[in-house]
Amino acid sequence: MRRVLGACATLVMLAWAGAAEAACDLPVRDGPIVSIGGDVTELVYALGAGARVAAVDITSRHPKEAQDLPQVGYMRQLSAEPILSLSPALILAVADSGPPQVLDQLQSAGTCLALVPDEHSPAGVLKKVETVAAALDRKAEGEALAARLEAQFAALQSSLGAVKDKPRVLFLFSVGEGAPMVGGRKTSADSIITLAGGRNAIESFEEFKPASSEGIIAAAPDVVLVTELTLEKLGGQEGLLQRLDIAQTPAGKAKRIVAMESLLLLGFGPRTPQAIRDLATALHPGFVAPPDAAN
Repeated sequence: MRRVLGACATLVMLAWAGAAEAACDLPVRDGPIVSIGGDVTELVYALGAGARVAAVDITSRHPKEAQDLPQVGYMRQLSAEPILSLSPALILAVADSGPPQVLDQLQSAGTCLALVPDEHSPAGVLKKVETVAAALDRKAEGEALAARLEAQFAALQSSLGAVKDKPRVLFLFSVGEGAPMVGGRKTSADSIITLAGGRNAIESFEEFKPASSEGIIAAAPDVVLVTELTLEKLGGQEGLLQRLDIAQTPAGKAKRIVAMESLLLLGFGPRTPQAIRDLATALHPGFVAPPDAAN
């Protein structure tokens, strides 16, 4: 028989203060969790509740223990049946999970579903920590993690304040048969580039969108930033540099290609200080990150 905690009939959106406007009883102190969103999963483990995680989505690749758990699909292409079959006490999902009709099914089934807000900023990371900790009844652990992260963000901001040069960075999200997808303004890529002391080379549009070869050349990036998976699919750095559009940019001519793990780079979870540190080190020769910026 499916486990139901309280009258979990409505969808939960966790608030800044850690309280939840919900018909179900939060926090959920025990019972299995389905965690959807790599950043959410990282936080559950960072707060010491990893043993409760029964299943994750395919973006949950860190920590390593999460890779061995059953998967319920991609966060934006979920199905209700695999999730409900696990009889979770709580579903923690990043806010843009879906599709909406599946969330409605989970809601109608009486499952306690909590959507975690996703803001691509240091304040947004701290908000995630507080809200996930509140849902799991891990307030003390959440306060300790938030304090550590806040100190790391502050130390990095102080160190990067001395950096004058802000290289133009093109985030190449994916490359297929058509035009490559790049990160425009108001994206997670845009935010992490800015936090690391760079400038987004794509200024003409928002979101992740296809870019023409002419557009990439006109963007004139000093650095091309890619995920490790994208670079692997392109045949490594040499494969990427064989693209005529990339080869004609300042980044291509200087062979300034930076590859990072996608969840680390774009997840805005507990490892974001590490992402800022690693990207800043790659963007600014001679930059030395503060010791307390290491996770």
